[in-house]
Amino acid sequence: MDHGRILRTVLGVTAVYLVLLAFWLGWVVHRTPPGTVPYQIVALVGMFGSCVGIGMMLAARPSKEDRQLWRHGLEGWATVERVHPLELTDHHTELTELDLELTVPGSESYRGTVVFDVAPADKPRLVVGETISIRVDPVNRDRIILVL
Repeated sequence: MDHGRILRTVLGVTAVYLVLLAFWLGWVVHRTPPGTVPYQIVALVGMFGSCVGIGMMLAARPSKEDRQLWRHGLEGWATVERVHPLELTDHHTELTELDLELTVPGSESYRGTVVFDVAPADKPRLVVGETISIRVDPVNRDRIILVL
């Protein structure tokens, strides 16, 4: 999850909402029929919540490059040779350095190191000797995605 993208999205939606709120307070609220202000407030708050939710959903998507790698990357596998935990994160996962033996059919095997955010549910699959699926960029073999 890209916390920076989500933060920028929430801040952007909040800024647009504050401009809309200022417009509503300065011009619209004085020209509306009496008794409709509570409904307008409910609509404004509901719109803000919906926009923040949709924005966070879109911000949490993988980047365009990662989505293209998922679709067009070469399938292969990697054997875990070494697992070195680096640090715990603030969202109950652990940054871990993995040394891998990478194999893509039709080419020689090669070694690589990946720093990966390992969730507790994925720990049993990322132990020494395990084989995991990968996607490799056909242009840049150093760019891979682990398929867990």
